[in-house]
Amino acid sequence: MNKPLQIGITGGIGSGKSFVCSIFKKLGIPIYDADSRAKWLMANDENVKSQVIAAFGAKSYDENGLNRQYLAAEVFNSSDRIKQLNAIVHPAVGSDYKNWVEANYNQPYLIKEAALMFESGSYRHLDAVIYVHAPSKLRKERVLKRDPQRTPSEIDAIIGKQLSEQELTERSDYIIYNDETKMLLPQIINLNEQFKNRELASQ
Repeated sequence: MNKPLQIGITGGIGSGKSFVCSIFKKLGIPIYDADSRAKWLMANDENVKSQVIAAFGAKSYDENGLNRQYLAAEVFNSSDRIKQLNAIVHPAVGSDYKNWVEANYNQPYLIKEAALMFESGSYRHLDAVIYVHAPSKLRKERVLKRDPQRTPSEIDAIIGKQLSEQELTERSDYIIYNDETKMLLPQIINLNEQFKNRELASQ
């Protein structure tokens, strides 16, 4: 049996990568949501929890579990603290993802969804990466509508910390345009057929 192709999907906040993944899922493709799994591991994995407490203090967890508000305040605007947290979480996600791949070995291809695909280095273990593209203005409008508690300046700050559209375009193998200028479904169906036939774009 051939090892399943491992395809990454990434994109900036508001690009619609989760929506794109939901369509692939309806086509029967298993999806690994790295960001959701990272949150789950931080809340439930005893090894991760002990490392977080050692690095950020006992207040990292309370009677309700992971104290997201405290932890966010601890790492906010501190690149060193963010790197410290990522050094704990990213390896745990990597191991969790590896186990997930082994459990889905009978599939023609698998999808890993992650916001920080290139920043975390996880793209190196994938066969190809899809970038879900939408211009920053449209992404900002979507996030304001989806997350009314966020301010425009908060969204600008998040966008500013993510890789630029140009860099994501240059580093990815495929682009899905979710910018309201092209129909989304035909793009996804076309890629689904390619990956099922194990056809990849030349690197």
